[in-house]
Amino acid sequence: MATPRRLILITGATGAIGGALARRYAAEGAALILHGRQTDVLDQLADHCTQLGAGSVVCDQTDLTDDTQLRQWLDALEHCPDVAILSAGMNLGVTHSTQLEAEHQARQLFDINLWVPMQMTRLLAPRMQARGSGQLVYLSSLAAWFGLPVTPSYSASKAGIKAWGESMRGILAPHGVGVSVIMPGYVDSAMARAMPGPKPFQWIPERAAATIHNAIEHNRARCSFPFPLNFGSWWLAVLPAAISQRLVAWCGYGVRK
Repeated sequence: MATPRRLILITGATGAIGGALARRYAAEGAALILHGRQTDVLDQLADHCTQLGAGSVVCDQTDLTDDTQLRQWLDALEHCPDVAILSAGMNLGVTHSTQLEAEHQARQLFDINLWVPMQMTRLLAPRMQARGSGQLVYLSSLAAWFGLPVTPSYSASKAGIKAWGESMRGILAPHGVGVSVIMPGYVDSAMARAMPGPKPFQWIPERAAATIHNAIEHNRARCSFPFPLNFGSWWLAVLPAAISQRLVAWCGYGVRK
């Protein structure tokens, strides 16, 4: 009897990391559910994944921030995913000004970066718990270690999903459901290119996908990379705040009047 193909759900599939992960799982013959906002990019990715050997590819463009549409989409899935990689996200309002972020931009960031993966967890986790298996993967950032003045809402949303994922791991582990929190540094993408300041140790998406894939397969609680940047960012969280803020400004991530 043939082994059932693993079902992998990826949101943010039209992003650099999401797309690289989709191609990696496709090459393993997995069945894919790909969600993304860019229609042309999503269609091209689906074709490429099919060529790489994906068992099947289903694309979706549901408005993830609409709770009703999100519930209808996930409830309609015939099978609960074996792995749900919740990588949809955005960064808006990058600035060096002391002016506060626009309210609508902050709300957009929290909706997609934090609220959506929380809601998806509420909808998918019970099915995984009942089955006794599954893996939820949350995309945080090294910005979760210490809030960057140039992107306060982004930093806060990524810190929030880091904490949420860590909490969910403790809740879901007794049911056989794994949880991994991914904290990338700079990965070559439109989002990374929009960030100010230097981008040390930037990785290509394929390298990031290989590292994330390995973390998922081993159910690692946290996957943060690259090591030098992660180590430095971690120190920002443990040093006295006054020192950390000076270091952040010195590295080009401060604001000015």
